[in-house]
Amino acid sequence: MARVTSALCDGASWAGPVDLPLAGEIDVQAACGLMHVNGRRFGAPRRLDLNYTCLLATELGETGAVAVELGRARGIAVRESTTSAAQAALLAVSQYLASATAGPEIIHRPGGAPLVSVEGIGYEIEAVDAAVWRRFWDAMGAGPPAIAAGWPVFHRREHTATCPLPAELGLVAARTPIDRAEQCARGTGMALVRVAHPPLDDLAPYTAHPLGIPGGDLAPVDGTLPLSGLRVVECCRRDHGGMTGHLLGFLGATVVRVEPPVGEPPAGGVPMVGDVPAREHALNRGKRSVVADVSTPSGRAVVGDLVSTADVFTHDWPAGRAEAWSLDADALTAVRPGLVHAHATDWGAALGPWPPPGSDPIVQAHAGLPPTLMTVVTVYAGVILARAITTALVHRAEHHTGHRLESSLLSAAATLNARRGACTTPLSVPVCTDLTSLATDPRFAKALTHDGCVVPTSPWSFHP
Repeated sequence: MARVTSALCDGASWAGPVDLPLAGEIDVQAACGLMHVNGRRFGAPRRLDLNYTCLLATELGETGAVAVELGRARGIAVRESTTSAAQAALLAVSQYLASATAGPEIIHRPGGAPLVSVEGIGYEIEAVDAAVWRRFWDAMGAGPPAIAAGWPVFHRREHTATCPLPAELGLVAARTPIDRAEQCARGTGMALVRVAHPPLDDLAPYTAHPLGIPGGDLAPVDGTLPLSGLRVVECCRRDHGGMTGHLLGFLGATVVRVEPPVGEPPAGGVPMVGDVPAREHALNRGKRSVVADVSTPSGRAVVGDLVSTADVFTHDWPAGRAEAWSLDADALTAVRPGLVHAHATDWGAALGPWPPPGSDPIVQAHAGLPPTLMTVVTVYAGVILARAITTALVHRAEHHTGHRLESSLLSAAATLNARRGACTTPLSVPVCTDLTSLATDPRFAKALTHDGCVVPTSPWSFHP
């Protein structure tokens, strides 16, 4: 796998539409808010220990190039695409930027390093709900007040990029052997993984398998974007798949998001845009929403009807769920020949058929990625899957068959490891310390827009 350290791909620049003299990775991280968000858990801005914006911009640039190829195959007058590391950085902080500009400022207290056992072994945990959290820490010997106080900040750690757990929980972990902690996790349903040494770096970014039923020509259409006229049906509740659909919308596709019936409203204190959490709005604005309970036959019939006229179907259900519901690639391809069927997962097949609950922090630990509470793996995985889908659509235009695709947070983390290098360029611009100030800075005006809150515009520009 090619190693990328600090060189951007063709069609990408450092600053793009941002009116700042950005000369390298450190400048982009500083000016565009990555240092600020990554540093929340430390109490001060701190750089990511990898060339993240360079790697993300390179992935975006390659996706744009594939999209141009697709557009030209469809008769759309597009010749080249451009992107930048600054636009990649703004995409990476888009959900934090949306939250910061949707309502009153939230104070973020420092905290959130991985837990460390009595032997000095670092590990991360993930709980699917508060009951699992309580059982685990009770088994570890923590007191009820600390357990109760720890859950809200832990539950929102990816939303806030900080996790100031009560000191007692860290002390309990520090006096407990790793074998005992793993035993407590197994007995209570908590996911626990040790921080990997050496880092994992040998997984393919995604897997692709052609589907043999011919059909689904991509007819030429009028439009200015490469995916104009194409339809995506999205059944994703997690941000990996949501980011994928968001990017496909920027490329011109019409994205139909299948949502469950309204459940419990978000807990108080969550920044909102209307009746939607700002973080969700940042990924789902512009998508058409259809309400259907896919756990019921009638809900699955709605999905089948939507897919019958779609070009792409994305989902993030647990392994085996699509097959049990007859919404797997083979079943849907029989309904819609040429369909691109994409599965956004946490672990892929790496941890067997019944993997533990996944999240950005726990996947980072398992892969040995430099730790951060920013959702860097989630965003990167979404871009990877968007590129995989666009590539499969090119194949469909040429060979009239669809694809079954799968990407995972783990494969995205491994890809970051394989391509990472040290951030060596000197800092030459001021460090952003407030996303609300960034949102109103006129130097960012061409890269941002207001839609109930401030969010980035498309990371691509396409030129005829």
